Amino acid sequence: MRAVFSRRLAIALALTGAALTSPALAQDKTAKIGVLNDMSSLYADIGGPNSVVAAKLAIADSGLEAKGWKIELVSGDHQNKPDVGVNIARQWIDVDKVDMITDTPNSGVALAISNLVKEKNIILMNSGGGSVDLTGKACTPNTISIAYDTYMLAHGTGQALTKAGGNTWFFLTADYAFGAALERDTSAVVKANGGQVLGSVKHPINNADFSSFLLQAQASKAKVIGLANAGGDTTNAIKQAAEFGITSGGQKLAALLLFINDVHALGLKVAQGLTFTESYYWDLNDNTRAFAKRFSEKAKNNAMPSMTQAGVYAAVLHYLKTLEAMGGNPHDGAKVVAKMKEIPAEDQPFGKSMIRADGRRMVPAYLFEVKTPAESKGPWDYYKKIADISAEDAARPLSESECPLVKK
Repeated sequence: MRAVFSRRLAIALALTGAALTSPALAQDKTAKIGVLNDMSSLYADIGGPNSVVAAKLAIADSGLEAKGWKIELVSGDHQNKPDVGVNIARQWIDVDKVDMITDTPNSGVALAISNLVKEKNIILMNSGGGSVDLTGKACTPNTISIAYDTYMLAHGTGQALTKAGGNTWFFLTADYAFGAALERDTSAVVKANGGQVLGSVKHPINNADFSSFLLQAQASKAKVIGLANAGGDTTNAIKQAAEFGITSGGQKLAALLLFINDVHALGLKVAQGLTFTESYYWDLNDNTRAFAKRFSEKAKNNAMPSMTQAGVYAAVLHYLKTLEAMGGNPHDGAKVVAKMKEIPAEDQPFGKSMIRADGRRMVPAYLFEVKTPAESKGPWDYYKKIADISAEDAARPLSESECPLVKK
């Protein structure tokens, strides 16, 4: 009897172990997503609470909750400080069991978070941090960049203005990782197209007074003053440049990163004529308009989506579609990212495209100019398209990549 009992116990334990590791029970239908951005300062309009709106819209559109999945969403304010961002993310990962972090405007924060998610083997789907280094020398198997980078901005706006005769440049550069990368990449494009960089000056992030910096730019006599900054810094610089009569004096401002929220804040009278590059605009086609309408109905102040908010939506949707294709969440960041690179990403803001080995989603870009007040037909009708930029031209060629994931 004892032998029979022992044999039955062994069989029961074996069956229990098999059941616990069977595909049916191994497929965890839960996911936790963190939106990490600037909720209260100079980048709050381009990300902020409305990025959370974008993420919620993507969760709803994925349809997973209706299929029995449990999708949780948390959000945090990194205050544009890498240490604050890392502390929030570490708490999310270690305590709250967050699987994927998205948005991360401010390249300094994004680069720090990218290192952390690799260490912890979760996922960063960056839509706000612009440094091309995120898919270059600092790339990891756990990070994807969705909407734009400094290569795209430099080769869109920088190349167009230099070829149009703006062959001398002076930069006003935000003193952190994004500003440095944007000045570096645009300077390379200017020089490659026969132009000269006459100088540059660094300014603190979230700066209120640009007078001394603008006077240096004005004194340089450069044909183009490149604003290697973003958000509130860009709008403050543009407003004060108008007050100094810089553009009326013949120098052109190049807003190397400009968002529709910035144009809305400036007004067309001040912003008209600015040339810039983006990968999303609400009025490009039927799909972009459909997404913008649904977003605006839920957004704070009924704002139209920025490029980065559209990127948050695209990031969350592709992540959830990939988990569904995998049959569940393995809670293995590198494994999920590898699968995301196999499956085409498809959504209303950006259409259908692949994610490369370096983590760069291959979205096309567009060169825009801000309309005059007379050209605008109504609220948020701010852009006119000057040129299309293919996804291949908008992204740094893999042959030039410093990403260790890229096989050459």
